[in-house]
Amino acid sequence: MQDSPEKRSHHVLAHRFPLLRAAGWISIVIAFASSTCLVAADPFNVLFIAADDLRNDLGCYGHSLVRTPNLDQLAGRGLVFNNAYCQQAVCNPARASLMTGRRLDTLRIWNLSTHFRTQMPDVVTLPQYFKQHGYFTQNVGKIYHNWIHQIHGDPDSWSVPAELHFANHGSDKAQVAGALPASSTNSPKCECRDVPDEAYFDGRVAKLAIEALQERASTQEPFFLAVGFWKPHSPFNAPKKYWDLYQREQISLPTHPEWPLDAPQIAWHDSREILGNSKSQTQPTPEWIRELRHGYLANISYMDAQVGKVLDELERLKLDRTTIIVFWSDHGYHLGEQSLFAKTSNFELDARVPLIISVPNMESAGKSTDSLAELLDLYPTLADLCQLPPPDGIEGKRLTPLLEDSKASARDFALTQHPRPAYYDREPDQQPTHMGYSIRTQTHRYTEWRDWKTGLTTDLELYDHQSASDETRNLANDPQQRSAIEFHAKLLAEAQPLVAPGWQLQPK
Repeated sequence: MQDSPEKRSHHVLAHRFPLLRAAGWISIVIAFASSTCLVAADPFNVLFIAADDLRNDLGCYGHSLVRTPNLDQLAGRGLVFNNAYCQQAVCNPARASLMTGRRLDTLRIWNLSTHFRTQMPDVVTLPQYFKQHGYFTQNVGKIYHNWIHQIHGDPDSWSVPAELHFANHGSDKAQVAGALPASSTNSPKCECRDVPDEAYFDGRVAKLAIEALQERASTQEPFFLAVGFWKPHSPFNAPKKYWDLYQREQISLPTHPEWPLDAPQIAWHDSREILGNSKSQTQPTPEWIRELRHGYLANISYMDAQVGKVLDELERLKLDRTTIIVFWSDHGYHLGEQSLFAKTSNFELDARVPLIISVPNMESAGKSTDSLAELLDLYPTLADLCQLPPPDGIEGKRLTPLLEDSKASARDFALTQHPRPAYYDREPDQQPTHMGYSIRTQTHRYTEWRDWKTGLTTDLELYDHQSASDETRNLANDPQQRSAIEFHAKLLAEAQPLVAPGWQLQPK
């Protein structure tokens, strides 16, 4: 049942005191306006900042090694969500779900090539909903999936044409005046050149975002500004000064590079984004892996610096007093753990994402929450916090109560799913063989792999996060885990309308 407008207003007013604080780069932030702006006559703005392929957990390095002063400062004003999850660990489905507030089986999207408008032409996206309620909406950088679709981004979402949003990551090559400095790296996925920030996409995204904020500051119209950074997605080509923040010898190799004990083969993928296709794959050496991990850290710090530029301008313009800020990543990432690179698995490193919500003068300041959350929860949460009417058809849950009480709970489990093959739309038959549905509870990750045509479960996975958070051993065949399997299978069965097997989703 939806809360009444009066109750929702009470939720918002309860957030005024004081600023949130939280440690760590692993965050998404929603920063809210001062108490003087919590009235309909002076609505919040929204600054909606995205990263690409930013994992939540860098425990393999130690958090002290990650240099993200701007995200740390942003987190210091926010409530950190320790257990937030994407709907699928690949760009297009994850972003389509977040931006529409729908689950993937509702959208019927599980690949890179299907645009959500071809599936649900009239769906109202998150920024489109704000535009319908009087907001100026603008997109700079990568928010929706790009380059592969005939529809460029989603023009219906924005008041003005999107900028720097439609390209291939491989086309993000250094652009400088004069001769291009040489690269000092060896891996084809890495590049280290002594060039300015604006040589690459993200530096130019930050510049355009600052200009957009300056334009918005001169108006009285509330705005929803989406700023999508392309990093730390490969290629790992941050400018040299960000590589120099890290010493190669201090960067460790993966702690658990082996495939999880007793894990089914169907859960595996070929890491083609980093290693190449199966016919001509790179065989990574320890030196190659260490350079790759160095480059990933450099990309994170480069992206962090661009976030800082935008937030500094927001503060200089005094818009931070009236603006909700959201920082999120579309999914996580593997860097050699569990024998995997990049994304497209249901494992924790791919499914778990950064998330922080921060409100000026918010009473949850400085806290974190272990409550489970999903990226599609951002749609109803932002609508609620901006006191917009409850949107129709949304399958996410409001996270607003967690901003009032960080010990509250929003979900019993979070759902992530992935087809096999991981990139099935690049295969001849254009259909998956299986769909893996994975639920994360406070204690376990449980996954069922279902045959696409029959709907029958062919393989199970169970990982106990109380005893081993790195998911190194599948316990699904352990007789002592029967009660845990039955409990989690029941949770998944109760969510059946949300996780219908692929055979039920085929055209009649």
